[in-house]
Amino acid sequence: MPDTAFRAASHSWRLYCGPSAIENGLKESVQRAGSKRAFVVCSPSVNRKTDTVQRIAAALGGLYAGVFDGIEKDSTYASVVAAKTAAQAVGADLLIAVGGGSVIVAVRAVAIFMAEPGDPFQIMTQYPEGAPAFSPRLMAPKPPIINIPTTPTSAMNRAGTGLKNPDLDQRMEYFDPKTRPQAIFFDDDALLTAPPNLIRSTATTLFAGLVSSMSQLGLNPLAEGDRNHAFALAFAAYPRLVEELENPVLRTNLCVAAFLMNRAEDDGLRRFRGGPFSGNYAVSTALHVHYPHVGQGESTSVVHASKIRISETIDTPSARQVAQALGVWHSNMDGRQAALSVADWLDDIYTRMGMPTRLRQIDIPRGDIRSIANDTVKNFNANAGIRSAADQIEDAVRLLEAAY
Repeated sequence: MPDTAFRAASHSWRLYCGPSAIENGLKESVQRAGSKRAFVVCSPSVNRKTDTVQRIAAALGGLYAGVFDGIEKDSTYASVVAAKTAAQAVGADLLIAVGGGSVIVAVRAVAIFMAEPGDPFQIMTQYPEGAPAFSPRLMAPKPPIINIPTTPTSAMNRAGTGLKNPDLDQRMEYFDPKTRPQAIFFDDDALLTAPPNLIRSTATTLFAGLVSSMSQLGLNPLAEGDRNHAFALAFAAYPRLVEELENPVLRTNLCVAAFLMNRAEDDGLRRFRGGPFSGNYAVSTALHVHYPHVGQGESTSVVHASKIRISETIDTPSARQVAQALGVWHSNMDGRQAALSVADWLDDIYTRMGMPTRLRQIDIPRGDIRSIANDTVKNFNANAGIRSAADQIEDAVRLLEAAY
């Protein structure tokens, strides 16, 4: 195809941003969806330690149907089933997710379980022996969703869902474009409710993903524009978080960066493309799902620089683009020198942000490395059955050893 040929996709959404965004726009958004029974889903801390749910109830008046505040870290299957039961008990016809990635992902699953007649274990992504993984089509109409993120999570306007279930050897994964939100609210006060450790962790996940995205060449102009501006916003905001925790502009700009990154992915950016600068999504997921004390940001920062250093093949143009974006490129560098400079820069910024850069810093026993690697196989985003399980595991072991 010629260089000018590309495809782009979008979906219906509205974004409300700024002080009192909840009061100024939420009722309008619920009414536009035709809802009469809007139901809030969140974590215990959001409902019991902040006034966000009370603000939502006041803004909605008679349209407010209640709240379920039991969503657990990593969107557990048990808490999602409980949320679905609570939503159905009050006749909910619209779901409002308030919180970070775990809550927003969980609400997508709540919508799926409310609408789909099939067994949750049959409609989730399947991993048949000796064949590629596949996600069954979920055709039933879903209740509309409104997201009020409290952190800059990339989950805010996606369609994929992954639930933690300790009874299985994999996450319960679903994909349904009908669970994308109709509206998103970046409310100043809601964003400021996220505690320092959570906002730092989530911002790290976002920033690491944007560093990875800067290695991609040849993007179409829509994807490239969104990617570049998302990186610029995050690059300016992320290092300032530690000293300006009460600055809503930084948190909002990081949320906008996450939104733009997702839109770039819709238009051609390849989020899980692999490569030296991308970390290892499957390893990071295994870490934060397996260990309750490990957040997504921590599971990302501990392997990011190590993945770069152990990569055998470095594409010089890609490495140059990342190094230039971070301000560490020099004209006499080759690709590997640029990559190593990027790795050193990442170690430095993560350390200054108070994030771990080695596996041992998050209290993971070295003897668990093989078990962690085994958990990386059934992860559709990272490996949809394309690579052999043995190769996936050995690559994960090698990275975990290097990162220890």
